[in-house]
Amino acid sequence: MSQLPPCPQCNSEYTYEDGDRYVCPECAHEWLINGSAEGVDEVRVIKDSNGNVLQDGDTITVIKDLKVKGSSLVVKVGTKVKNIRLVDGDHDIDCKIDGIGAMKLKSEFVKKA
Repeated sequence: MSQLPPCPQCNSEYTYEDGDRYVCPECAHEWLINGSAEGVDEVRVIKDSNGNVLQDGDTITVIKDLKVKGSSLVVKVGTKVKNIRLVDGDHDIDCKIDGIGAMKLKSEFVKKA
């Protein structure tokens, strides 16, 4: 039986393999098996429609009319959205739009202002 490395965060000896990662059941830390024992996690880069990298707090502009699901409201082309927050999932951006409220947007429908 092969010896698995201890967790790089809490030094737990109870790590296990899950696909291409090691997982620590005590602190829930995950890291790649292929030589990434120092625990460096993958960073997801979110880009707008023009290929510019987006970051938390950026201001963006909507490039297409977007219907708001479950209502008759529409987010119009050219709507500026300030102070965005990047999240994981199908919709990359959490934000508040004046007159509509909290929204989730896909990065493919916005450009960095």
